[in-house]
Amino acid sequence: MVVVVGMGRSGLAVSGLLRSHGLEVFASDANPEPPLLNEFDRLGFPSETGGHSIERFTRAEEIVVSPGVPLDIDALSKARVGGVGIVSELEVASRYLLGDVVAVTGSNGKTTTTSLVAAILEHGARPVQVGGNIGIAVSDLVSASTHETINVLEVSSFQLDTSSQFRPRVGVLLNITPDHLDRYANFEAYRMAKFNVFKNQTEEDFAVINMDDPQSFPLPVEIASRQRFFSRKEHFDRAAGIQGEFLSVRGHRVIRTSELPLRGGHNLENVLASILVADVYGITPEQTSEAIRDFKGVEHRLETVATIAGVEFVNDSKATNVDSAVKALEAFDAFEANIILIIGGRDKEAPFEPLVQAMHGRVRQVLTLGEAAEKLEKAVGTNVPTRRVGSIAEAVNVAIATGRDGDIVLLSPACASFDMYANYEERGHDFKNAVRTHMKLKT
Repeated sequence: MVVVVGMGRSGLAVSGLLRSHGLEVFASDANPEPPLLNEFDRLGFPSETGGHSIERFTRAEEIVVSPGVPLDIDALSKARVGGVGIVSELEVASRYLLGDVVAVTGSNGKTTTTSLVAAILEHGARPVQVGGNIGIAVSDLVSASTHETINVLEVSSFQLDTSSQFRPRVGVLLNITPDHLDRYANFEAYRMAKFNVFKNQTEEDFAVINMDDPQSFPLPVEIASRQRFFSRKEHFDRAAGIQGEFLSVRGHRVIRTSELPLRGGHNLENVLASILVADVYGITPEQTSEAIRDFKGVEHRLETVATIAGVEFVNDSKATNVDSAVKALEAFDAFEANIILIIGGRDKEAPFEPLVQAMHGRVRQVLTLGEAAEKLEKAVGTNVPTRRVGSIAEAVNVAIATGRDGDIVLLSPACASFDMYANYEERGHDFKNAVRTHMKLKT
């Protein structure tokens, strides 16, 4: 019997995949009322909730863990000692997935890059599927995959932790900054988890790496695959970079920087990485530039919701760590001091000092909320006026009352959402709904 730990989206998907291949599945969740319990029951999967059975874990043929499940819980530790294999949903799905895999990882920019890579490949008439950490479990892609399919996957460090044989044809490492330190012993452990994306690659595969990121390059491990680099500073024959006013790949101009539809310098790196992947698959610079121009970005990532009385409301709920929020602030002009910043949520134990530094010259008011509110207020100190709010709706109300023509109200929390929401998407939708409520009131 295979034990599936975590009765959420990926747990349900991998349970169905395993059953379709003749394996017996038992589901387990520490939550007394997991989100998809009714679906597991409807499909007839035996299960337990509110805790984990040690005996069942230690007698399992294999254990499949969902990304949100810590690997140090007692039941998994005892199973590991007993020699039971513990793998991710990504690992299991990759055993059955047909076609190529492009795996995109990094601390920030994964969703944007995954979506843009898929858009470029589709524009180049390649058969594409998108999934992983981006919303569709990899297991749900298996049935529709063919040998011609390019499966573009967003993969997290949690998924890579327990992936022993996962081998993407193209692995993309965007950057590595402090994140998930509440789950890892230290930053180095988190850093090395990211490099697992390359560990099973061969000389037939490709590694796309950010040459400007000091945690990604120089490489701390040997990589067997063919290396391709992107950089905003350097340019050479194996790289994508900036030449004058153009983004280029291997010396071929692709698109003017002024034509990019995405806000912020960090998105230059996301686009350069995407251009390299497109080049691997023979997409022409013309096709690539057309796809980039048409790309509208992704929801919850520097997403303009509305402008009310000259105040722009921007949803960046996907900024669940400090570095991501820093990049969001840096997407706006310094020394304008026109940002009302909404931050807070569940702390991931990364220092907030870089965020405070990025506020300088950009932020004129900080609204804090959630479990990390007090810690954030102490970090901000007297640098910027702060005010605590009890909800996203209250934050929007305060911003409406205090905002001036030309201001930007930016939800970029720098924290996880789990103290108040099921996920960052729910938090972002709450923000958008609160803004749209005020739009209706004005009309």
